[in-house]
Amino acid sequence: MAKHYGAIVEPCPPRRGNRKGSVESSVRFCSGRWWRTLVAKDPESAQISLDRFLATTGDARGRRGPGGERTTVGALADTEPLMALPWAPYPATICDERTVADNATVAFRGNRYSVPPGLSGSVLEVRHRLGTQTLEVHGASGALVGRHVLAPAGSGIVQRLPEHRAALETAVLAAFTTARPCDRKANRPPGPEALAEAARLLGSDGRDVVVDLAAYAELVEVTA
Repeated sequence: MAKHYGAIVEPCPPRRGNRKGSVESSVRFCSGRWWRTLVAKDPESAQISLDRFLATTGDARGRRGPGGERTTVGALADTEPLMALPWAPYPATICDERTVADNATVAFRGNRYSVPPGLSGSVLEVRHRLGTQTLEVHGASGALVGRHVLAPAGSGIVQRLPEHRAALETAVLAAFTTARPCDRKANRPPGPEALAEAARLLGSDGRDVVVDLAAYAELVEVTA
């Protein structure tokens, strides 16, 4: 990465107190002035807070220029000769896990990309190499499941490869049947397990109602 951006990595050698002290001094500055009062719920918020702190308070620290004049860290940084950034980003690969939806697609940056049918609910890995316009979907074993052209982020597009579309149509059509549909009004009395569970839940309220004909006849004579 350093070679890609034209930078030089200078590791801090052991037993070099002057150089190591400079590094530790910067760490103490951030720990005392930023870390103690940090309020952040996730690493992304903490990084934004640190960038803001270094661009304001950090760059305002006093320093001495080459001629001994008073200046700041930000002013010295502005005078440093820096190379222009390369036209393409470092070719790192972004990998993330995605769960396959019921329509045989996975989500990535506001769009959905197709996978073969039969993988609903499984977890696949999507890979995007910076600087390219392709998105690869890999299975748990690392096997390539599909390669798509990357759509603009947030477009809400559903991209399906021709072979995935054909396989999905075949699976849907194969699920059709000409068998007789289920009888909606068939007699399906509850089984022993259902009756036992109903008796357990209802208790005495779930007992069958028994009508005493003698009591019924007496009631009729009273009301007649």
